[in-house]
Amino acid sequence: MKIKRKIITFFIIIVCFLLETTVFPSISLAGVTPNLLVVIVSSFGFMRGKNEGMVVGFICGLMVDVFFGLQGVIGFYALIYTLLGYANGFFKRLFYDEDIKLPLALIAGSELLYGLVIYICVYLMRSKFDFIYYLLHIIMPELMYTILVTLVLYQIILHINRKLETEEKRSASKFV
Repeated sequence: MKIKRKIITFFIIIVCFLLETTVFPSISLAGVTPNLLVVIVSSFGFMRGKNEGMVVGFICGLMVDVFFGLQGVIGFYALIYTLLGYANGFFKRLFYDEDIKLPLALIAGSELLYGLVIYICVYLMRSKFDFIYYLLHIIMPELMYTILVTLVLYQIILHINRKLETEEKRSASKFV
C-alpha cells in the first residue's frame, strides 16, 4: 500500500505543479498566482508528519529549481520547501480532520514565511530595499489568493488522504 500512496502523492505534486505553472498564470489576480506547492507541502507535513513533509517539500522544491530556479543555483527552493514541510510536521499531533482552522493558519503562515525568505534571499541581497512595496504588492496578495485556493485544494487532499488511510488500515487488519 505504501507504493500506492507514493504514486498518488507524486501524481498530486505533478498535477499541482502543472496547474500552478500553466493554468493559474492565465487567471492571475493583480499579477499574482497562488502557490499550490506551499499548500501541498504544508498539508502533507501536518497530515503525515515531518518525514513525509520533508520528502514532498524536497520534490516540489527540486521541480521549481529545475524549471524556474535561480540561475546557476539548484537546491535553493528545495531547501525552502523541505524546511516548510519539516516545520509543518511538528503540528501532526494537533491536526484533526474536522477542523480547518489549523490547516488554514499553517498554510497562511507557511506562505508568509515563504514570501519573506524569498524577499530576503532574492531581493534584499540584490539591494532592493523596498520591503513595504513587496509586502503589499506581492506577499499579501499571493497569501490571500493562496488561502482562497486552499479552501478547495485542501479538501481534495484531505479526501484522498482519508481514503488512503482507510485502505491502509483495512489491508493491515487482514494480516492481523
